[in-house]
Amino acid sequence: MPRKIWTGSINFGLVTIPVGLYAATEDHTIQFHQYERGTADRIRYKRVNERTGKEVGYNDIVKGRESDGMIITVEPSELDEIAPGRSRTIDIATFVDISEIDPVFFQKTYWLAPNSKEHFRPYNLLREAMRETSQAGIATFVLRGKQYLTAVRADDDVLALNTLYFEDEIRDPRELVGEGPEQVTPSDKELQMATTIIESMSGPWEPEQYEDTYAARVEELLAEKARGGEVKAAEAPPQPTDVIDLTEALRRSVDEARKGRKPKRAEEDLSELSKAELDDRAKQLGIKGRSKMKRAELEEAVAAATQKPTGTAGRRSRRAS
Repeated sequence: MPRKIWTGSINFGLVTIPVGLYAATEDHTIQFHQYERGTADRIRYKRVNERTGKEVGYNDIVKGRESDGMIITVEPSELDEIAPGRSRTIDIATFVDISEIDPVFFQKTYWLAPNSKEHFRPYNLLREAMRETSQAGIATFVLRGKQYLTAVRADDDVLALNTLYFEDEIRDPRELVGEGPEQVTPSDKELQMATTIIESMSGPWEPEQYEDTYAARVEELLAEKARGGEVKAAEAPPQPTDVIDLTEALRRSVDEARKGRKPKRAEEDLSELSKAELDDRAKQLGIKGRSKMKRAELEEAVAAATQKPTGTAGRRSRRAS
């Protein structure tokens, strides 16, 4: 059972719904320890007093800031006292059309679940009402000592909570590109070719088709090193397209698109996958007899199955946010 990371209530109007907050995503980043080179000795970090060099216990550490030559410290209890709603309420202030929120504001997604069966009715009422109106509830709440702006919305059978950046946390893109960047208008021919490429590469959003291939390569590297082997280095990234070569690159891409295939750069090199990765891919594609296949046969079967259009029946699409 997933662990609640926050417990409180959603308030809208005079209705209060006790809920629990759960992480909607999980990080599969491969974790490493640190060792002294040439040894099996782990590296450890200690909290030490900068002046004395002595280690300080966790309970003896407080937060603080320097102000006018003074150090002002605060206790966790003092921060909790001033937290809006005592950190235990999500007070919906207004409802907005979810499509009006620029994706740049979205941070992280959480699931909200009612704390008990007796609260299913108001929970489902809010979810259905927001689904019918395509509205999201905008609120603030405090999590782990930080106040968040949030959007509560309906997502299939549950309520989702997206933490949002505050407006003053969004960087002005003009700070990066300047007030008046030089505008180079593409020619009609270039625009037509670029549009053709996009149309040829368009398809439904199928998140299951995308995998963290770097994590798989790291796992393969560790396995090969444990066996005393080596892993082939990944191909170098493609060079930026020179302005002079832009039209030629577009033309070649369009030619490939008209032949019914995507530009080669978008294709996956199955030869870089390990047999275990190919077997896992074959399992996802429903390829029969894969356990008896040799690596070359497995690669050929996966390549053939990948070329076939994949249906999305029975899958419920979620918003990318």
